[in-house]
Amino acid sequence: MKRVVVTGVGAITPIGNNYKDYSENLFAGTSGADLITKFDPEQFKTKIACELKNYDPKEHFDRKELKRLDSFSQYALICAKEAMEDSGLDVESVDKTRAGVIWASGIGGFETIEQQVESATLAGQPRYSPFLIPRLILDIAAGHISMQYGFRGPNYSTVSACASSTQSISNAFDLIRLGRADVVVTGGSEASVTKAGIGGFSAMKALSTRNEDPKKASRPYCLNRDGFVLGEGGAALILEEYEAAKARGAKMYAEIVGCASTADAYHLTAPHPEGLGAMEAMQNAIKDAGISREDIDYINVHGTSTPLGDIAEIKAIQRVFEDHIYKLAISSTKSMTGHLLGAAGAAEAVACLAAIQHNRIPPTINHEAHDPQFDEKINFTLNKAQDRELNYVLSNTFGFGGHNSTVIFKKI
Repeated sequence: MKRVVVTGVGAITPIGNNYKDYSENLFAGTSGADLITKFDPEQFKTKIACELKNYDPKEHFDRKELKRLDSFSQYALICAKEAMEDSGLDVESVDKTRAGVIWASGIGGFETIEQQVESATLAGQPRYSPFLIPRLILDIAAGHISMQYGFRGPNYSTVSACASSTQSISNAFDLIRLGRADVVVTGGSEASVTKAGIGGFSAMKALSTRNEDPKKASRPYCLNRDGFVLGEGGAALILEEYEAAKARGAKMYAEIVGCASTADAYHLTAPHPEGLGAMEAMQNAIKDAGISREDIDYINVHGTSTPLGDIAEIKAIQRVFEDHIYKLAISSTKSMTGHLLGAAGAAEAVACLAAIQHNRIPPTINHEAHDPQFDEKINFTLNKAQDRELNYVLSNTFGFGGHNSTVIFKKI
């Protein structure tokens, strides 16, 4: 099978609107959480989120374009553009029939649905925009990217809740290594910091209510963690066949060497208590990569800051790695970005690439008190980045419905 490398990256996140700022703030341990500004959250128990900072869509799109673009599609186009420019690909020289787009979102045009329903309700009659459907459907971001670059190869979206964009990266990886595409733009975007988004997750009691201290609200593995902080944004990766990338002298962030997806088959929203599906996803990805568990140096965990989710994943890691867990570095970058839902896997994949590029592990911030459920000898990279030689890095993402997805990157 063909080898697959990452030649370009892009990001728009609550801690940086491009890859450079995002990676610098990751290593600095910067929190993107604050009080919600997009709407008045007073009616909700949760009043905080990780919103984008200093984002004005009019700086990126004209009025006509904005009529057609939900925020999740805006984020997709922005980070895809950065990744394409970063890759140095000459679009005109690419065989466009072998260039594809696999893009993810967990929810899609949530903002558009909410706005249109509110507008129709206030009007007292069902008047909807002709752009309602093409703004909200999940696959539309992939469609916009493919039209932007004229890519006529495989083009679709993956939906597996919060595992969605790791799944999109895995699918793009498979397309190239099986010889069905030469170049794929992949990643994910999400724009769910809306009244319905906050209200729905609040009703599930999934969100932190640490409103008095937002920047410390996302605290994976801390004893008094009380839920995740909702985030927004997106991240993109350009995947290419290795020999072609090498021939054109492309820079390479890393090689993708393994991936896997499994299901808990257990509960709609809760993880398997022993992390069964997560364990199998990691085991299968390691097997797919043709390496041993001892080769893994760092795991970017799903680590949402929920009481059940954090412990289930660590149980899975303990079962997979046994004593090697004490030689691993583990961290949750959601402690800084919040939870980007369907875009989480892509944002965390880019964090892994930054870690490999700089031989530096981003921290798990906001840790104040040890939870006795966790072995104190495990290195959670607490509160401060750690320098370390990295060769193999593993990233986990899990989603409601019992979806588990794992991808492994190797230093070139």
